[in-house]
Amino acid sequence: MTASPVLEVLDARKSYGEREALKGVSLTIGRGEILALLGPNGAGKTTLVRAICGRLALASGSVRVSGADPRASLEARRRLGLVPQEIALYPELTARENLEIFGRLAGVERRALGAKVDEALEWTALEDRAHERIDRLSGGMKRRLNLAAGALHDPELLLLDEPTVGVDPGARELIHDLLERLCRRGLAILITTHDLDQAAELADRIAILSDGRKCAEGSLQELVAASFGGHREVWLTLTNPPTASGRELLTGAGLTAASDEPLSWSGPLAGGLESLAELGSRLAAAGLPVAELRVREPGLRGVFFHFTGRELGLS
Repeated sequence: MTASPVLEVLDARKSYGEREALKGVSLTIGRGEILALLGPNGAGKTTLVRAICGRLALASGSVRVSGADPRASLEARRRLGLVPQEIALYPELTARENLEIFGRLAGVERRALGAKVDEALEWTALEDRAHERIDRLSGGMKRRLNLAAGALHDPELLLLDEPTVGVDPGARELIHDLLERLCRRGLAILITTHDLDQAAELADRIAILSDGRKCAEGSLQELVAASFGGHREVWLTLTNPPTASGRELLTGAGLTAASDEPLSWSGPLAGGLESLAELGSRLAAAGLPVAELRVREPGLRGVFFHFTGRELGLS
């Protein structure tokens, strides 16, 4: 028998006035699984996360955390852990004092709290900073402590918003290791991020939102295959915006225009490298001079562009 998902979102819909923020989004996350939620600004990610936390009522559809509605069930909310993008710690208190406060707020029993805090300081490698004020810690240390505060009460679902923004590469690797260890403990983890490298490295599955809809979901390998079908990716930048006939030629070649930059086009390079010369000749004949042309192995960046017509990333 297949285990029930920790998180189940079915046909979630929400509007703000005339603007539809969610247009029938469905998601599931199982135990020990990491799902990366990607999307351009305004795609509906924040609205969806607020609904999962029980902080927002959907117009229709449902959210279940371990089978219960987090908006109606205190027990469901206790099974959630939230780690926001902004550091949510008391700067004038020590690392240990912060964990004790967040543990008590999350309902950790007093007799178990000391051991929980010790364990959290150990697995975040912050034992030697336990009695140091938060405002004296590095950004990476604060991020790790923020993660520990969100997971101290042993939630079943952990929600993270940009968990490594603003940290150096070494701290980023430490945080990734912590997330993988939590996943091995059986936590279901949802990460919203603009860091495509992070999503590709950590996630078992990736879901892409655009304009309030889920436009793609699957493993990285599945998404690459669906987007490029085994071909390499070609990316070109035109010198001038294309005419109507030029657009027809480009779309006929399987290329997609960037939604915010009509000079940029991308898609699968059908026919392999030997087809580049033919493509270049056809573009020149159509009066479409190329300023830049790149060919690369497709990855999550190309997948995201394929489904949304936009680029995404911190770099």
